[in-house]
Amino acid sequence: MAVRAPAGWFPRRGEVYRVSLPGRKRRPAVVLSADALNRFALDVCLIPLTTMYHGEFSLRVALAAGEGGLDRDSWAKCEQVHTIEKKLLLYPPLGRLSVASLRRIEEAVRVALEL
Repeated sequence: MAVRAPAGWFPRRGEVYRVSLPGRKRRPAVVLSADALNRFALDVCLIPLTTMYHGEFSLRVALAAGEGGLDRDSWAKCEQVHTIEKKLLLYPPLGRLSVASLRRIEEAVRVALEL
């Protein structure tokens, strides 16, 4: 259940949140943008997560159930970087990804965007 975020809260890079987008079901996503931006900006950059495996997308990073508070095996959709308003993140975060998983996501995003 989402609760009101405390004063001074901001999302941290690598945290996993449920995202509430108008007209769509809630889904988890991992924060990708830097904490220095997340603290002051009104929006946040994130990578959506899915539980649907799609073998043709080699840029999707596997995340095991339990990691980042996820209750099911999931995949980070690194080819779909999104920016949304922070108010659409449902507080509190589900958890935080490991450094190794976040690094794999960063590398897949670099490939997807040819950076």
